[in-house]
Amino acid sequence: MAMQIVDISMVGRLGPEAIGAVGVGSALFFALAVVAIGLLLGLDPLVAQAFGARDFSECRAWLRHGLVLAVVLTAPLTVLAWMATTFVPALGLDLRVSNLTQGYLGVVIWSLLPLLLFTVFRRYLQAVAIVRPIMLALVTANIINVVANWLLVFGHWGFPELGVKGAAWATCVSRTYMCGFLALAVWRVTARLPPNDPGGTLPARGFEVARIRKLLRLGWPAATQMTLEVGVFTVATALAGRLEPHLLAAHQIVLNTVGLTFMVTYGLSAAGAIRVGHAVGRSDLPGARYSGWVALGIGAAFMGVSAIAFLTVPELILRIFTSDARVIETGVLLLLVASVFQLFDGLQAVATGLLRGLGDTWTPMLCNLVGHWCVGLPFGYALCFWWGWGVVGLWLGLSLGLILVGVLLVPIWHYRVEALQNVLTVDRSASTARLST
Repeated sequence: MAMQIVDISMVGRLGPEAIGAVGVGSALFFALAVVAIGLLLGLDPLVAQAFGARDFSECRAWLRHGLVLAVVLTAPLTVLAWMATTFVPALGLDLRVSNLTQGYLGVVIWSLLPLLLFTVFRRYLQAVAIVRPIMLALVTANIINVVANWLLVFGHWGFPELGVKGAAWATCVSRTYMCGFLALAVWRVTARLPPNDPGGTLPARGFEVARIRKLLRLGWPAATQMTLEVGVFTVATALAGRLEPHLLAAHQIVLNTVGLTFMVTYGLSAAGAIRVGHAVGRSDLPGARYSGWVALGIGAAFMGVSAIAFLTVPELILRIFTSDARVIETGVLLLLVASVFQLFDGLQAVATGLLRGLGDTWTPMLCNLVGHWCVGLPFGYALCFWWGWGVVGLWLGLSLGLILVGVLLVPIWHYRVEALQNVLTVDRSASTARLST
């Protein structure tokens, strides 16, 4: 997320059209990449529960199958991304924005494979409770991205001045570096895990189609949920592209700002999924419940602070990206709307991870379908184009969808974890009766 913000802030010096192009290009890329990333989310409960049960061979088996799935998914998604570049003019964007978007998307496609491999490595390391290498990879990759943007967007030190395409190449370089960094970290971690632990069920090598099927069964509802959530913002960006360039630029800047705050709760979501998965693996349901509510509490507190920042210093935030007065004026209004849904956005993000830790990927998918696509987007479209509220109306619709999803998922999490506790109690009673007999 920080990489995208750097890209937009760098090309912001080239004008609102460049900001809009990077925003639309990134949105289109992620609308495709998120399908594969979501499918790979099935690794969270599978590896975490195996690790909680101290079955390290099982952990390694899921890592291998995740890497295979990432490579297999890359080819069709790359083809779809290339096809998407040809359809950009059909989106009805401003002609200058459209041309720049095609150039950006045509380059950033090459970062798909390293991004997916990085995703597998990241999910595996998180699930075995080793997260520092992930943080180091991302922090150093962002430094590389800043330098690469400076060199390639503006042509410093003899490098070609590539403008928007330079930002795309900088992203490719950074993601390739991240992938290599975590590959080394995973190699070092797996070498330390016992190869044939007492709870192990598999040899060190092997491939099973049944595992891929299981991974897909867990992953495709998560992929659909992420596609629905990212997709609604992608569609909103495409709709905003029909408006004047300064409105699209304001939309994109605020979208990346709220995306940055969302990443904090997304991290809490991942932590919650892993902690809940560990607890389920060792049959510790009180621990699962406690970890979940702690994650929700931290997420709510952080998003509350973010909302206050959006209300009190909106212009300071916006001037990081642009000095255009029209963009700032619209951006202030959008940050006001964003402050309303911050709390609910954080709660729905964390609750989605907690349910994933329980092995439930269906519920978030259905809630996102109803909240974003049946309610939020139609309402926002009507406000924007039928009632003339412009991009602010579009954001009010998005806000309504996020509020609805957040209101639905938190009580569902409470119900599911309590229901699992009851099931575990019944199983323990049955086991005790059998042993007594």
